[in-house]
Amino acid sequence: MRPSVRVLAARDLEEAVDVCALDPVAHAFVSSRLVGGLLGEAGHAEVWGYHEASELRSLLWVGANMVPVEACADATDAFTARARRTNRRSSSVFGPREDVLRLWAGLEGSWGPARELRANQPLMVCDEAVVEPDPRVRRTRPDELDTLFPASVAMFTEEIGYSPLGLDGGAGYRAGVAEMVGLGRSFVRLDRGPDGRPEVVFKAELGAVTGAVAQIQGVWVAPHRRGEGIAAPAVAAVVEAVRRDLGARSSLYVNDYNTRAVAVYERVGFYHHGSFATVLL
Repeated sequence: MRPSVRVLAARDLEEAVDVCALDPVAHAFVSSRLVGGLLGEAGHAEVWGYHEASELRSLLWVGANMVPVEACADATDAFTARARRTNRRSSSVFGPREDVLRLWAGLEGSWGPARELRANQPLMVCDEAVVEPDPRVRRTRPDELDTLFPASVAMFTEEIGYSPLGLDGGAGYRAGVAEMVGLGRSFVRLDRGPDGRPEVVFKAELGAVTGAVAQIQGVWVAPHRRGEGIAAPAVAAVVEAVRRDLGARSSLYVNDYNTRAVAVYERVGFYHHGSFATVLL
């Protein structure tokens, strides 16, 4: 049978999860969405599958983000050809570096130019923190959403380069932050501010959670508190919560030019697993 690409359905779930399991760290994002029951659900992202001789070999998550999984050269060519025939709905492409760069090389002519290409992002993993966790870091409570939200906006703006508030005044982004809090995936350290009210000095979320891996994202320290050594113990607290409560390893990816962040993560006990790339559109 000739190689082919088709949109996967719920009946393909087991095979799709098996493909992600070839590298649980690199494919945590897509794996978490699959086990969350989103495959084939109306209104959610599509998953394209590349088959050789009726065997599922590669995946492409296609939604607000486009994410390749085990995308060999032939699969990437097939995914690219299909993507060029459809309306673009993704605002970024991210995932394993070689897969993303190969995919983007085929899409840039019709989708480009990129707003930013982050071509080398170390993918790191930690089994157990080697620094003392900060006991003040804990899961965010629902009643703290109003305190957390401005810090989340500041983190997003600093990392992505524009505000997430957009045309809806931030309603969509706030709903996403609230969802993380409700799921117990938002972590925060609150200190007493100059006005006597609690202020966020550290925040992070678990953006993807599988049985084996929890991917940490949105790590942020308040600018006026940077340089105080807050980050490493705070991240260690998140790593230990993941290990204790989920029985999983922690992973994250970081821009290679952010050498300070890379050094913090290495101090916590993270080691390099591979490389990601991100195309911001």
